[in-house]
Amino acid sequence: MNNKQRWMGGVVLLGGGVLLAALLLKGKEEIHQNQMPSPNQPVETVRQGNAASETVQLQPLTVDVETEKRLLEEQRRSREKAVAEQEARSAEFLRTQQQAEAEAARRAAEEYAAMNANRTGAQQSSDNIPPELIEDEKAKAQRLAEDKKAEQKKLEQQKAKTEQTTAEQKRVADEAKKKAQAEQLAADKKLADKKAAEKKAVEDKRKAEDAKKKSDIDKLAAEKKAADEKKRKAEEAKKKAEADKARELLENGDKQWMVQVALAANEANADAVAAKLRAKGYKVTKSPTSKGIRIMVGPSKDRESADAARKKINTDPSLNMKSAWVIDWVPLENR
Repeated sequence: MNNKQRWMGGVVLLGGGVLLAALLLKGKEEIHQNQMPSPNQPVETVRQGNAASETVQLQPLTVDVETEKRLLEEQRRSREKAVAEQEARSAEFLRTQQQAEAEAARRAAEEYAAMNANRTGAQQSSDNIPPELIEDEKAKAQRLAEDKKAEQKKLEQQKAKTEQTTAEQKRVADEAKKKAQAEQLAADKKLADKKAAEKKAVEDKRKAEDAKKKSDIDKLAAEKKAADEKKRKAEEAKKKAEADKARELLENGDKQWMVQVALAANEANADAVAAKLRAKGYKVTKSPTSKGIRIMVGPSKDRESADAARKKINTDPSLNMKSAWVIDWVPLENR
C-alpha cells in the first residue's frame, strides 16, 4: 500500500514537471519571435528614407506601420501576461501536487504504523495464551462436527414442527371448508324447500280459485235450471188452469155461444193469438181439432152478447182479426 502511493505521487510530479517545462519553452519561443524584425520592415525603412520626395504617397503607409507596431506591442504584452499566468498556474499545480504527495505519505505512514501495532498486539496475545488452552485440531474438528450435528438436529426439529403446524392448519382449514359446504348445502335445501312451499301455495291458491269458479258456474247453472223449471211448471199450471176453466164452462151446459177468432196450425201459434186476446181482457179457450187448434173467446150468455164481442174484435185494429164469427160450441165429450 505504501509503495503504491509513493509510485503514484512520483508519476504525478513527473507529469507536472513535463507540463511546466513545455509551457515555459513555448513562452520563450513566442517572446523570441516577437523580438525578431518583420519581413516588411526593410520596405518600410526604404519608404521612410524616400519620404522627402514622396510625402503624399507615404502618408497612408506611415499610419499603417504605426498601427501595426501598436498591435504588435499589444500582442507582446498579452503573451507576456499569458506566460506569467501560466507560470503561476504551474507553480500552484506543483504546490498542490506536493501537498497531495505529503498527505499520501502521511496516510501511508499512519496505516503502516497501525498495521505494525495490530501485528504486535496479535503476537503478544498469542504469546500470552497457555499451551494447555490451545485446542487440538482433532478436538476442534470433533467439536465442529458435533455443532454441525446439533444444528442439523435443530433444523430437523424445526422442520418437523413446521410440518406439524402446516398439517394442523390444513386440518383446520379442511374442517372449516367442510363446515362451510355443509352450511351451504343446508342453506340451499332451506331455500329449495321455501321455493317448493311457495310454489305449492301458489298451486293450491290456483286450484282453490278454479274450484270457486267451477262452483260459481255450477251454482249459476243450477239457478238457471231451477228458474227454467219453475217457469215451465208455472206455464204448465197456467195451461192446466185454462183447460180446467174451459172444461168447467163446457161441463155447465151442452151449448155455449163462442166467438171463434182463428184456427192455428200448431200450439205455438195458438198461444201467441191467445196471449194477444188475453192482453185485451178477453177470456180465451183453445180446442184441438183435426184441422188445427181452435181459438175462441167466451162463452157468452146468449148469441147477442157473443155477436157484440165478435164485432168488437173485428173492429179492433191492434188485434187484426177481421174474420171472427159466432158459433154455438159444444165440447166433444158432450156431443
